[in-house]
Amino acid sequence: MRMGLVSAAALGLALAGCQDQGEVDPASEAVSGALSPDGRQYLAQPLVSEIYTADPSAHVFDGKIYIYASHDIDAGIADDDLGNQYAMRDYRVLRMGKIGGPVTIGPVALDVEDVPWASQQMWAPDAAYKDGTYYLYFPARDKTEDKNGLGAFRIGVATSKNPMGPFVPEPDYIPGSFSMDPAVFTDDDGTSYMYFGGIWGGQLQRWKDGVYDPNGSDTDLMQDDQPAIPAKVVRMNADMKTFAEPVRDAVIVDEDGNPILGGDHDRRFFEAAWVFKRGGKYYFTYSTGDTHYVNYAIGDTPYGPFTYKGHILEPVQGWTSHHSIVEWDGKWWLFYHDTQLSNQNHLRNVKVTELKFNEDGTIPTIDPFLP
Repeated sequence: MRMGLVSAAALGLALAGCQDQGEVDPASEAVSGALSPDGRQYLAQPLVSEIYTADPSAHVFDGKIYIYASHDIDAGIADDDLGNQYAMRDYRVLRMGKIGGPVTIGPVALDVEDVPWASQQMWAPDAAYKDGTYYLYFPARDKTEDKNGLGAFRIGVATSKNPMGPFVPEPDYIPGSFSMDPAVFTDDDGTSYMYFGGIWGGQLQRWKDGVYDPNGSDTDLMQDDQPAIPAKVVRMNADMKTFAEPVRDAVIVDEDGNPILGGDHDRRFFEAAWVFKRGGKYYFTYSTGDTHYVNYAIGDTPYGPFTYKGHILEPVQGWTSHHSIVEWDGKWWLFYHDTQLSNQNHLRNVKVTELKFNEDGTIPTIDPFLP
């Protein structure tokens, strides 16, 4: 385990001992001077180094920033395209009073053992708030088995009166849900929509026509001349726990209105959908997966279609790229992750940097390394 300027032993003790809520310095001296393996300087530093965190979904609740993130652990599993090495089993919520200030790591907010229908792998979550209740949305494998002996990914929901939990899960996953990476966007009229899906390990390619094939493909390759597999979007019921309609495709198109093709790996959807609204437009943002970009497309409705516009974030250190975007204190902020602390793909750390807009609403591309 290569830890750069942070010793494996020291971080291991921190990981083992961080069971109680507490404040930590987002840029400790132990990591702030670290360089990447190829000698580059990082644009931003990890928000916390006591635990590994990834896939940050940031929200502003009651004047504070809450980050609902994956909690990475080392389960000793080798890397593969199905993502078995990402063996996370619980969630810890991060809280910030301001960008650059101390970060509080919450206690366990939800554990896979507390979810009746789930078997393993609690991947990227999201959260929402309505009428005094906080909702935690999360993907996990159910207890069925496919050709690899693994369950199908479904999306669950849990609730709490505290934004940091603990959260109490519903007894079953959301009816009609599948795949991973739920992200809930609430429009100005109070209507909420869930975006979700991820190909390869996220199994979206196995849900053609809405029917699950347990022996289906493990990737979307060999479909380069076909429209790319799209993310999904669905309006939520007022209870925030169920879908109000059949799931739809969130289609990304080029400037001529043609769907992005599966072979266009620099532009096609892979995972990590996140939607926000600015200037009356809906920004659909996502990761390209195997080419490691965070991209954005813009639409006129929450359903799209969304016209591709460009890259938000150049590739970070590590295989995955997953993000969220939130407005706070008059500015916009991009939360993302990389592998600065571990240099291992499945042990990641959350970071934040300012996101800016051009006058026409386009987004200048961010380099996660300094020039």
